[in-house]
Amino acid sequence: MSAPLLIADVPWLLYRSFFALPKSITDSDGAPVNALLGIVNTLLACEELLAPTGGVRAVVACMGAEQAAYRVALYPPYHAHRDPMPAELAAQWEKAPALLQSLGFVYANTDELEADDLLHSYSALEVRHGGTALMLTADRDVYGAVTEGASVLELLRGGAGVNRVGPKDVRERYGVEPRQVPDFIALRGDPSDGLPGAPGIGAKTAGELLRAHDTLEQLLADARSPGRAGQDLRPRTRGALLDNEPLLLAFKEIATLQDIDVQRPADAATDHAAGAEAADALGMRRLAERLGELAGAGTAPKE
Repeated sequence: MSAPLLIADVPWLLYRSFFALPKSITDSDGAPVNALLGIVNTLLACEELLAPTGGVRAVVACMGAEQAAYRVALYPPYHAHRDPMPAELAAQWEKAPALLQSLGFVYANTDELEADDLLHSYSALEVRHGGTALMLTADRDVYGAVTEGASVLELLRGGAGVNRVGPKDVRERYGVEPRQVPDFIALRGDPSDGLPGAPGIGAKTAGELLRAHDTLEQLLADARSPGRAGQDLRPRTRGALLDNEPLLLAFKEIATLQDIDVQRPADAATDHAAGAEAADALGMRRLAERLGELAGAGTAPKE
């Protein structure tokens, strides 16, 4: 079997790096480049960590809209709680595509949908072609894209390595199958996206309800039924479901990752030499030196 395709959530990596690394990391003009340095170091570190098990066959860097318009139309508070992007991050955001492409990574962008939808689409395509995929993200919506051939690649705290989250891990963490993750999010809610879920229904109850009723639609149908189908539902739970039915169905639609027509990437090794030239042009001297050394040594750096 070929090495997996590494599919990265660029918005998350840029935000993560911007807030994790000091803004004193600057280019030759004194402008912060901490987010750019962080995303490059993280992706190269992942390649290094995966090298003992065969490495990766290519890297896809996914970018998308801050929030898909159709999701906001379904629920206007979606993402509304998030602060505007800091200007110092926005400046680096614009430079990220060219830097990532210079390293030989496939840069994928969608203006209408979100990076998560691209992660799902590339991973599903890779699995359909008999390959395996690793989706680098912290967004739990992507648990819904996990299959036997597609895992979420989780960064461990303190640079301790990576962990692969497969179907068994999703079942252990959420108590549901990956295909039920949108239903689970609709019921439990997702604070990171501004989705409140059903009143009084937490993670444990959401898992129990879906194990018994399989889907949100079936659960709502059973809640309306006076017969045996809904006899396990407490009156308070039944009320929370039926009083919020349209909203819960909207939450599920929001949490369901969308299919995008993408092309399967060819195998591509990381181009450290071209990356060094791009980093140098951006005034990132230390990164350019490191990538230049890697181009000569043919090895990957430690984060």
